[in-house]
Amino acid sequence: MTNKKVFASRIFPECGINLLKEADFLVTEWNEDRPMTQNELIMEAKRHDALFCTVSDKIDKKFLNECSHLDIISQFAVGYDNIDVREATKLGIAVGYTPGAMTDATADIAFSLMIATARKMFYLHKRIINGRWDYFRPNSDLGIELKNKTLGIFGMGRIGMEMAHRCKGAYNMQVIYHDLNRNSAAEKELNARFVDFHSLLAQSDILSVHCQLSEQTRGIFNKEAFGRMKPTSVFINTSRGAVHHEKDLIEALDTGKIWGAGLDVTDPEPMHRDNPLLQMESVGVLPHIGSATVEARNAMSLMAAANIIGYYKDKNVPNLVNPEVLKK
Repeated sequence: MTNKKVFASRIFPECGINLLKEADFLVTEWNEDRPMTQNELIMEAKRHDALFCTVSDKIDKKFLNECSHLDIISQFAVGYDNIDVREATKLGIAVGYTPGAMTDATADIAFSLMIATARKMFYLHKRIINGRWDYFRPNSDLGIELKNKTLGIFGMGRIGMEMAHRCKGAYNMQVIYHDLNRNSAAEKELNARFVDFHSLLAQSDILSVHCQLSEQTRGIFNKEAFGRMKPTSVFINTSRGAVHHEKDLIEALDTGKIWGAGLDVTDPEPMHRDNPLLQMESVGVLPHIGSATVEARNAMSLMAAANIIGYYKDKNVPNLVNPEVLKK
């Protein structure tokens, strides 16, 4: 098809890289076991026509103006808050992403965090490791049951829908949600009820976050928000760490404004090992593994590759953030 050059900023699953090579792309992969610096990424991108990158790569205005020759940036992620999409569009650079590939994997992590947090599994497991499993105390190690509770979803997209399906099916939870737009499928399939943000905070027993990180959502779960939640509630975040204000979350847990928290994302990442959240009894933290299944990562790699192939084949990019670029 082409001899266009693609740079891959990580060692991605081979299926996507092989798909590009089979289509006659010249692929160069970063093969060191560390993230690239932005200057290293710029230097490599300057020698290539397309970039196959991931969410931890900083694709800001500086990068884009240094690499304005790029035809397409295809991101191995469902989110793209690391990319200055407005600047890329201005420069005529297409931006691809991989929505849907990690829906089930991430919903499973949110569901697992909810259960593990409700029963203090992370904390109690560490207690065994530390040699502190001794004798039975009837009023110790008590968690909370989930049956018939109210699930609040912040961001009723693909992953939010799957989380809601799991919770309703397993625990007969009542589902409420808040989003920029109503989700008619959720309302029909799950009998989900659309509520405003303050009502979501006040009514949710479990509040699970599945939104994009944007100017509107950055830090939206702050001291005021946690103060409006039930003291018996559990906060789950598998979207982006910057959606919640971490110091405010720690304070809310310390002061009993909320009961627990399950996090697959933190701010910053990686989390420091001395972070007090890691020692709290009703908190569970994972190292951002929402998409970490063989199936999800392979699908993401294939989708990211297909975006690049489609761009050069007939300007038909399967998953494009800024379709207006192709109209110019």
